[in-house]
Amino acid sequence: MVDTDDDVEHAVIAHYRLADDGHGEPSQREAVRQAQFLLTEAIEDAEVGEFDRNEYGGGEVALYAYGPDADALFAVMAPILRDLPFRPAHVVLRYGSVDDPSAAEHRVAL
Repeated sequence: MVDTDDDVEHAVIAHYRLADDGHGEPSQREAVRQAQFLLTEAIEDAEVGEFDRNEYGGGEVALYAYGPDADALFAVMAPILRDLPFRPAHVVLRYGSVDDPSAAEHRVAL
């Protein structure tokens, strides 16, 4: 288990390959919007952090969430993330702040 100091913000960042080299098809963007709604609700209900944003570009979308414990955050997010049909896909669990170059990371295939 990784240290989960409440002052340290961990991250869960999900990466999905989309249908084209831009921002994906309209149906893909709609699926991401629906997933964002579900993720926001699930994370808030479980009180494990917050869903922050998405970033599109280069044929991918990345979904960002933050909280004090990346493992707890991912446990809540995983069922929703696995339901998105885009592949290849993976999640990066980051155990430390974004400005800490020594923060541990763990990659999980979806």
